[in-house]
Amino acid sequence: DEENIDSDRTINDEIIANLKRCKFCIADFTFHSKGVYFESGHALGQNKKVIYTCRSDEFKNAHFDIRPLQHIIYDTPSELTKKLIDKIDAWVK
Repeated sequence: DEENIDSDRTINDEIIANLKRCKFCIADFTFHSKGVYFESGHALGQNKKVIYTCRSDEFKNAHFDIRPLQHIIYDTPSELTKKLIDKIDAWVK
């Protein structure tokens, strides 16, 4: 959402193009942005690995359809960074 996109492309075009190029997707459900559902669902549709994350105080508000998914639950950005590094090293590389 911080890139300047040519006028003939939509933000969804850019998101899809970036998802096609990535090895995996990190989907953070903190604050429950509706866009994260689109992005993570599209990544799954492309057979990409998706790492689900959510800040611990927000997870109690998670929608029923994402609760069963394995999430990295974190309290601080530094904790999230460590857990992401561990997950990527073990699961994605």
